[in-house]
Amino acid sequence: MNVYLIPGLAADERVFRHIRLPEGYHPQILQWVRPEPKESLASYAMKLAEQIDRSAPFTLIGLSFGGMLATEIAKRLQPHKTVLISSVPHSSQLPSYYRWAWRIGVQYIMTPTVIKSGVMIKRLLTAEAPEDKKIIVEMARDMDPEFVRWAMWTIVHWKTTEGSVPGCMHIHGSADGILPCRFTRPSHLVPKAGHLMIFNQADRINALLAEILL
Repeated sequence: MNVYLIPGLAADERVFRHIRLPEGYHPQILQWVRPEPKESLASYAMKLAEQIDRSAPFTLIGLSFGGMLATEIAKRLQPHKTVLISSVPHSSQLPSYYRWAWRIGVQYIMTPTVIKSGVMIKRLLTAEAPEDKKIIVEMARDMDPEFVRWAMWTIVHWKTTEGSVPGCMHIHGSADGILPCRFTRPSHLVPKAGHLMIFNQADRINALLAEILL
């Protein structure tokens, strides 16, 4: 079965470097495409979904921002299963302070340049392996500033459309500082894991994916 993986914001296929799917599941990374100005998250999700082969059953795995996109795709295309990692399935589970911060103009302070610098500085304090730290910094350097600006806008303006997410499972870290666990209701909780647990908790995530997919 094809498994379509959607990276998080300012990330690409490198973010899934430690993910190992069970035998018979074939990973396919969805590639970012350029959004229209002020394009909704739901609209962009369906643009991204044009890369999916709908002639056979498939599964979706979305990381962080990619998980939000996966939920919108799942409502329309009915995948076999949908797995969210370090994400939220509903706009109501976003921290309310994100929207408050947007209203007072935080986007003029948290520019892509500031975000890049923050990612690089934070690596000095986090527990990823040296090679993973290098890749995280490289992805931050490579990110498209215009895409990041649009993504920040579309996340805070996301209004979840009606409909259920078929077979949705949600893996979340209890110490996630970007999308805190207290705002959401994951089906699988990884103790003491942060937002980038896909790097330093990959063995645990792979075990959960095997449990969910098989």
